[in-house]
Amino acid sequence: MTIKMEDIARLANVSRSAVSLALNGKEGVSEETRHRIFKVIDEYNYQPLRKRHQGNRPKLATVNFLAVKSAGLVNRNFRTLPFFDSLISALSEHITEFGGNLQIQTVESDKLAYPMSLSQSHLSGTIVLGTDLSEQQVQTILANYKNVVFIDTYYSNITADFVTMDNYQGAYAAGEHIINQGYKNIGYVASNKLTSNFNYRRKGFNDALRKYGVEIGNEHFYTSEPTELRPAGLDIDKIMSHNAPKAIFCEDDYIAIRLLKACLQAKIKVPEDLAIMGFDDIYETQLLSPELSTIHVDTNQIAYQALAQLQGQVCNTTWLPQKTLIATKVVERASL
Repeated sequence: MTIKMEDIARLANVSRSAVSLALNGKEGVSEETRHRIFKVIDEYNYQPLRKRHQGNRPKLATVNFLAVKSAGLVNRNFRTLPFFDSLISALSEHITEFGGNLQIQTVESDKLAYPMSLSQSHLSGTIVLGTDLSEQQVQTILANYKNVVFIDTYYSNITADFVTMDNYQGAYAAGEHIINQGYKNIGYVASNKLTSNFNYRRKGFNDALRKYGVEIGNEHFYTSEPTELRPAGLDIDKIMSHNAPKAIFCEDDYIAIRLLKACLQAKIKVPEDLAIMGFDDIYETQLLSPELSTIHVDTNQIAYQALAQLQGQVCNTTWLPQKTLIATKVVERASL
């Protein structure tokens, strides 16, 4: 069988970023962990992704990965999030194709106006994890750093390089999928932390439902913490009270997982009593019973595209900023 990096991580019981560090000879994993990873690699004859042809284009010297910490999604625990783990592993895997090395740094959101000690050579650049960034913060970063690509956010009115999943398209596809499964009485659980990603998801989902003449009533619109896995926080009794929705779309998989756990505790059958769908396709969605229907986000393609755009900025004096939206796809599983 063809084995992927996430399969190695699962078989070795480590994170995908640990596998990437081991494969690239980087520090950050113990010798015991490294040995366990390579034992799996040898056993399954893993072959890394074939390197794409880069021609004679100059190589990057250093790629700074900058995470801006805030009180939102990218907080002090952001390194434990599956999206961050898969993103770092993908960047680490592709970095040798573009040259140089990857340096990971963090900065508090209130310190953006003060340039950090990032590599600023003419062949270096910075990829910014922009999940929580406001328009003003994006502008501040552009004013203080050269050669920047923002990922996991998008502002149509700002002239800069962006790479992110197509949140509108993904949520629109989710809405159509739920409708096509025969559901009309639909609920929505939104993040109580507003970001541009969630804004686009909300708009896409509602536009899809309106196409079929379906609206989400105020009584079926709920809010919740977006990155908390514990079942507490959703009032399942209130959701399942009079005229309960038959299907619920959650703005991310964490919310969906928490809702599914709450249903199991309350002995509510999924999908018979309540169908559930998430967004992001994190690894944990396949460990549930029933497995979670969701929207797949290709972090590997996001990472590669961000590096390609960064190389374009650094190595091409006529480079014009580019906004790239990576399409998503519906993953049908048993929860809906």
